[in-house]
Amino acid sequence: MRHAVRDWLGRYAPLGVVAIGLSGGADSLALTAAAVAEADAVDALVVDHRLQDGSAAVAAEAAAVAMRSGCRTARVLTVEVGRAGGMEAAARRARYAALDEARDGLPVLLGHTLDDQAETVLLGLARGSGGRSIQGMTEFAEPWGRPLLGVRRAVTRQLCADLGLTPWEDPHNSAPEFTRVRLRSEVLPLLEEVLGGGVAAALARTAAQLREDGAALDAVADNLLEEARDGNGLVLETLTTAEPALRRRVIRAWLLGGGAKSLTDSNLRAVESLITDWHGQGGVAVAGSVTGTRLVAAREHGRLILGSDHGESDRGRHHH
Repeated sequence: MRHAVRDWLGRYAPLGVVAIGLSGGADSLALTAAAVAEADAVDALVVDHRLQDGSAAVAAEAAAVAMRSGCRTARVLTVEVGRAGGMEAAARRARYAALDEARDGLPVLLGHTLDDQAETVLLGLARGSGGRSIQGMTEFAEPWGRPLLGVRRAVTRQLCADLGLTPWEDPHNSAPEFTRVRLRSEVLPLLEEVLGGGVAAALARTAAQLREDGAALDAVADNLLEEARDGNGLVLETLTTAEPALRRRVIRAWLLGGGAKSLTDSNLRAVESLITDWHGQGGVAVAGSVTGTRLVAAREHGRLILGSDHGESDRGRHHH
């Protein structure tokens, strides 16, 4: 655990001062203990989602443990969890927003382990949006740091036991209505049994390789995007002959740059068909980052252009 944290600090936080998202569970408790041993200063941030009775007491206890463990500060952040997109997603959004606001410019370490990485890869596999969806979590995506992606969950539990720390057991972590819980308790153990062990580590390795491949392809696609740019539009001729994997990456980067959000594989393929399978179809609508805005990618005079229709009538536009 200490080696994992030390390596991470050496690469991403040379000043040695970090914040930690502490839930009170085994992973984040063990991470806090290792970080206190390795970093110059650690500020613990405990999010109280207020989704369960007694959550305030759990948060207060986690903050107290953080101070006893040697953290410089420990703060409880109380959040309001909405309902949009299901409770899991809403709680996650509220948690990350609170941590981001409270981190005071520091990177925030999170206790995601190799087992979490394996679960993330399996969840991404079900989305079916190509290599990007199974790249898993990255060690550092400003401001989020994940030093434990190479460490098994069992190791964090063992460290807590060795140090006499009692982790909080979140009832949500054993509630079968959550997909991730079923992956953890049913699917991964079955895969380990059927495929002969080492599955979690293999999934994590695959994710790491895909992240490297993805970074290389993105770099090539960035060059192609610059080549194809014409003002705010894209020159079709430049993209017609490109490899499909690069072309879709260019389209994705262009749409995101124009304010699109949560793009799906079918969005990208529908926009791509304006280039590769043109037969007079209307523009393709994608969700914009401003609520209520719909962005429409359309083909016009040898260019792809992006406009917004603010949810007005679609006059012959195909929705994807």
